[in-house]
This record gives sequence, structure tokens and C-alpha cells, in this order.
Amino acid sequence: MIAKTEEDFKGLKEIGEICGRIRDTLVESTKPGITTKELDNMAGKMFKEAGAISAPKGEYNFPGYTCISMNEEVAHGIPGKRTVQEGDLVNIDVSGSKNGYFADTGISFVVGKGELILQEICDVAKEAFEAGLQKAKPGSKKSGLGKAAHNEAKKHGLTVIKNLTGHGVGRSIHEAPENIFSYYSRLNDEILKDGMVIAFEPFISTYEEEVFQSNDGWTFLTDESFVAQYEHTIILTKDGPIVTTL
Repeated sequence: MIAKTEEDFKGLKEIGEICGRIRDTLVESTKPGITTKELDNMAGKMFKEAGAISAPKGEYNFPGYTCISMNEEVAHGIPGKRTVQEGDLVNIDVSGSKNGYFADTGISFVVGKGELILQEICDVAKEAFEAGLQKAKPGSKKSGLGKAAHNEAKKHGLTVIKNLTGHGVGRSIHEAPENIFSYYSRLNDEILKDGMVIAFEPFISTYEEEVFQSNDGWTFLTDESFVAQYEHTIILTKDGPIVTTL
């Protein structure tokens, strides 16, 4: 969407704050021994208390209020009986709506002490996001975000997942502009506009550049790689990007 009115900015910031608060609460609550379903139930309660709706459940009938992925799971993991262990790589992705406005955010992190490479890819995912954020300006090319993110990954001997992309958001959970890549592509040369709302989400990988879908029809996996994601919803403005989900 293109945010134009004070109501647009207020509504986008409100749902962004809700989704960011749920994300942070779940991250803080992710301790060894807790199940992903218990975490998801917390999110469901928080959505209800905020008068908001889970986007995966409301828009796609996803079997959870949030997507919680662990270790070999990269994205769209289904909350369930799986128990968190020390050293696990966990991704929590929260998206929702309120009063017709949507936001989307996610973060990967290591539970307690884990392998050094896991913390590294989480750190680089954030750095890749921040590098792309510097290119998130009206009048710039959409491809600039992906180029900056990929360059950041390559500095550390890492790469990006190429078949998971960012997207437009705002009036629905997925809308134009489509396919905001985490790498440079001439197909991504659309010009960014003032007021445009996007979800930018680099996925940093140790080796593989593509994920595949599991038999559950939702979860994306890799064969051999560790992958970390960092995602926020952003309103592009002439005065600089507004990150609604911090």
C-alpha cells in the first residue's frame, strides 16, 4: 500500500507495535523446556488482548497464531509439541492486522549457548537488514535492498536464500511490490515510492541458496544449511524509513 493519511500512519504504527511486542515477548519466553505451542498460545492471548488478528490464521487458516521454526526449519514452522533445547536456532515470525492495517516481523536467535556459526548468521541477518534499510528510499530501485543484503552476507563468507523474499504489506499481509529479493536482480528494478509499505526480510544461509517445502504443506526446510532471518515492516518516506515493528 501507499500510506498517505495520518490515519494510515497511525494504523500502521499501531499494528506494527503490537506485532513487535508479541515477537519480543515470545523471544524472551523461549527457554529450554518450553514447547513451540506454549509460545504460540502466548501470542494468541496477546493478539486477543490487543484487539488484533493473527495474519497467518486469519488470512491463510495457518495452524498457529505465529510461525515458529527451529534448526532445520527455516520459515513457516507450525507450533506444536516440539520442545526447545539449549543451543537451538529458533525463528519467530509474527504478523497481524488491526482495523484493516497489517504488519509483519521476524527474528532468528540462539537459545542460550549454541554453535558460534548460529550466532554469526543471526548477527549477519540483522546487519544485512540494516544495510538494505539504508537503500530503502523513495526514488531508489527495489533491487538496491537485496544487493546490499547479499553483499553483507558475502563479507562473512555466507550467502542468502533466494526463493524466500520480502513483499509489500499494509492493507493485506502480502501485496505489491512483490518479491523483494535478498540479492541483486534486474527483475527487481522497480522504483520505490513515497509512502510505500514493505516487509524486508533477508534470510542468511551458511551454504544453500534455496529452501524446499516439507510434507506438512507449510514449513520450509534446508538439507544441510543453517539459516537466520531478520524482518521488519517499513514505511518509506522522503524523511527516511519508518520501521513500525521495532
